[in-house]
Amino acid sequence: METYTLLREFADSWFLIAMFSFFIGTWVYAFWPSLQSSHANAASIPFRTEEEECSKNCNTCKCNIDFLRSTQDG
Repeated sequence: METYTLLREFADSWFLIAMFSFFIGTWVYAFWPSLQSSHANAASIPFRTEEEECSKNCNTCKCNIDFLRSTQDG
């Protein structure tokens, strides 16, 4: 049997079934009710702010220490 014919038969049968199963599995995972909170958590990542408020003490400020280390290293 020729390689092209073998691959064509595989693509028309088993690979089609595998890809359809993957598609259905992805939809089931995306809309599974118990995973809704993790999807909502992941969707809110771009809107989070993780900046700390200023402590008004520049000698112990974390951003100041990081800046000083970067200038000392070179």
